[in-house]
Amino acid sequence: MAIREDGLAGITHPAVHRPMSRRSPDRQLLALVRALWDSEHRTRIVTLALGIALVICATAFGQVRLNAWNQPFYDAVAHKDVATFLHQLLVFTGIVAMLLALNVAQAWLLQTIKLRLREWLTRDLIARWLDDKRALRITRIGDIGANPDQRIHQDGQHLTELSADLGIGLFQASLLLASFVGVLWVLSNGIVFVINGTAYTIPGYMVWCALVYAATGSWLSWRIGRPLVSLNTDRYAREAELRSTLVRTHEHAEGIALSGYEREESEHLATNFAAVVDVTRRVIRATVRLTWVTAGYGWLALVVPIVVASPGYFGGRLTFGELMMVVGAFMQVQQALRWFVDNAALIADWRATLHRVTSFRNALIDLDQSEDGGHRIKLAADAEGHIRLENLKVMTPAGAARIAEGSLDVAPGERVLIIGKPGSGKTTLFLAIAGLSAWGSGQILLPGGTRMAFMSQRPYVPPGSLRAALRLLFPSDETDAALSAALTRVGLDYLTESLDRAERWDMQLTIGEQHRLGFARLLLAKPSWVISDNALDLLDEEFSEGLLSIFDHELAGTAVLSLAPRQSASGFYQRIVNLVGPERLHKRWQAKDTFLGAGRSSLRNSLAPPDSRGAIPLG
Repeated sequence: MAIREDGLAGITHPAVHRPMSRRSPDRQLLALVRALWDSEHRTRIVTLALGIALVICATAFGQVRLNAWNQPFYDAVAHKDVATFLHQLLVFTGIVAMLLALNVAQAWLLQTIKLRLREWLTRDLIARWLDDKRALRITRIGDIGANPDQRIHQDGQHLTELSADLGIGLFQASLLLASFVGVLWVLSNGIVFVINGTAYTIPGYMVWCALVYAATGSWLSWRIGRPLVSLNTDRYAREAELRSTLVRTHEHAEGIALSGYEREESEHLATNFAAVVDVTRRVIRATVRLTWVTAGYGWLALVVPIVVASPGYFGGRLTFGELMMVVGAFMQVQQALRWFVDNAALIADWRATLHRVTSFRNALIDLDQSEDGGHRIKLAADAEGHIRLENLKVMTPAGAARIAEGSLDVAPGERVLIIGKPGSGKTTLFLAIAGLSAWGSGQILLPGGTRMAFMSQRPYVPPGSLRAALRLLFPSDETDAALSAALTRVGLDYLTESLDRAERWDMQLTIGEQHRLGFARLLLAKPSWVISDNALDLLDEEFSEGLLSIFDHELAGTAVLSLAPRQSASGFYQRIVNLVGPERLHKRWQAKDTFLGAGRSSLRNSLAPPDSRGAIPLG
């Protein structure tokens, strides 16, 4: 076992490399079926499934009856028997009317099953994703946490629709096979081969021909279509990455325009789209190769049953009507057997989508176990109500970060600032204190039975009313007067008339206004502890002093533990400690500081006048 420079042996940060186990499609599907069976949606979906099974059974009976109708109808045509011909047309009308009603019922049931399956799967994925802080935690274990929106929305919808189509299609094909194989076996007795004047009959001749024909097509389809599984998986990943980049570009449209970065962003999007085009081209080539098999199989099916049954007809043992009946039964059997051929591309697509959805779902379920795979920070309650960081090291993608003093003890009411350079692990430490990042070593002791508020660099303002946004930390029944007073205290008095207006307030308010809204929440929640990830140091200069004064008046007894890249000049904090980042990052910053220091000296010397003819003010 290698010993890392940061002193943590054998710990690999999950965001760096966390390969996911690839379970077989059977196990993946079984896990989903078990989850569906344990859900409240089970009764409705099972009822719909039984209904469509009954409809398919009735349809199979109608198709058997329709195949039997071939003999008297075509015999009437061959014998020019008009009365029988007209009678059989009436029989045909009744059979087709029944089949048409069954087809409509099957279509409605199929679409309803797709909707119910999607409703169950989407609700299941969302519930697991937004449970126990997993939406954030899964982003830290590698690629499996990327683009959850596509896995839940697009992949979930695609999987349920493909599963319904393929599952019902397979059941229908199996039922047709069971219904017609016996009929075809009996009809095969009429096909006689005459060799050197001796007649031979092969039991089940047409059945064996159908089996060989379908098996050959299925094997070729599997061999040629197999690469589509991995290609479709790759295509969905590239599509998700492109969609994510487009959303990010839209969200940062203002900054892109102001910085004149449109060309670079366009090139970045073009690169992502080129990856989509490349993998799509490979999917097209694989699909075209598969189409040679599936289309050729379909065209040959027009003549193969007539050719293999022709000895019985030309030998005189089969009438024209019986020949058409044999051909019809053969077509039904081989259509059932060719289900895999017809659906080879869809099966490959289904397997790829199944893997994307189930790997994401399994990662959510197994998240706690995956985090236990290495060293884990211990969280416990502190008997004295302090926050203590004891021998703590938190893992970042670059390595381990630690408190320079080794440990930290923050008492109630204290204001402590932890300073760390960019990339040193401040946000990771912040998340560890919040219980959202467990990778590392040491112990975090937190005060029990007290209100703790966590303020991140990027304020969270949920969609909906301002009233709900203000009550986000600790929901309560504050009066309108209290809500308005909190808004006025933080300089947002112009919003007091909009408490019940539903908006995307994260799009309506500036970042500064969103930070001030966070302070209004603090006024209403009155927490005993505030943990800040640079949120107190990103305040508008105009409002900074007034907002921080809240901790001298309304929240005078609230303790503050803040993480920031530099020391505050306001004298707000009582103690300052240092966060030491990963060793290689620390060396990089030392080199950068030396370079910048030398550069500033060189610049000052170059600007200083060589004599007393004039002085250049450096400000």
